[in-house]
Amino acid sequence: MRRDTFLKSLAALAAAGGLPLSALAGASVKMMIPANPGGGWDTTGRALGKALLEAKAADNVTYDNKGGAAGALGLAQFVNSSKGDPNALMVMGAVMLGGIITGKPPVSLSQATPIARLTSEYNVFVLPGNSQFKTMADVIAQLKKDPGSVKWGGGSRGSTEHIAAAMIAREVGVDPSKINYVAFRGGGEATAAILGGNVTIGGSGYSEFAEYIAAGKMKPIAVTSGTRLKGVNVPTLKEQGINVEIGNWRGVYGAPGVTAAQRKALTDMVLAALKTKSWAESLEKNSWTPAVLSGPAFEKFVDDEFASLRATMVKSGMV
Repeated sequence: MRRDTFLKSLAALAAAGGLPLSALAGASVKMMIPANPGGGWDTTGRALGKALLEAKAADNVTYDNKGGAAGALGLAQFVNSSKGDPNALMVMGAVMLGGIITGKPPVSLSQATPIARLTSEYNVFVLPGNSQFKTMADVIAQLKKDPGSVKWGGGSRGSTEHIAAAMIAREVGVDPSKINYVAFRGGGEATAAILGGNVTIGGSGYSEFAEYIAAGKMKPIAVTSGTRLKGVNVPTLKEQGINVEIGNWRGVYGAPGVTAAQRKALTDMVLAALKTKSWAESLEKNSWTPAVLSGPAFEKFVDDEFASLRATMVKSGMV
């Protein structure tokens, strides 16, 4: 029997309850990360891979970074090259939904298989360490004076920081379509642009900027949460009179065309990984909030998020 056929049989048996999850050890999980190295999806995918190994759900995990178009390039590669593969996973999240709404790629997320939501994280807006501005109020004053002069740096078009920037503009009386948003293919590129002073203000998950904030190379001026983040002394947008709150969740999908049994086996593998010590350490290190959701509930959540994001983006003048 071919190795891949054997592993598929094991997955089906495990899903049906005929084998313990540990029987799947030996499987090689292929993790698609639809972003360049250094960002939230990359960190999430590699943390999950480490946890899968610790849970003995797999004994080998390989990673494929394919950045661009808010994850649409990686999604297309995943959909076209992983059909029926019971060991393939793809990191995704709110950013991908926003990118699909704005970019209208030729592939659809519905072609892949929902597995689980993993975490939620709020964004932080920062200034370069040598910025002429000191506060969000300074940025808003310049935005009102000349919208195009304020360069917002962040992830791909449709990312949560892009949507937040448009919402901020709308809330302070500036036409959202006039904001000067500079999209980057990955967190590493956005970080470099902020550190180099090539953008006025940058946004991302707090964990991605934490070391630079601690070193004084970035100045945090606002978070997108409803209340201040635990252990983070940065004011919310709402505290500063800007009625904007938006979160960023991340999850994983399986390949197109897997069977119900294979989908359950993949889900069980991921859920087992989320119970490991290494995953708990990743949550703590990156200030991620656990937001686990799987099965039909996760599928419904994604559908609802599509509708909610589209409504927000239309209201903000993005689509």
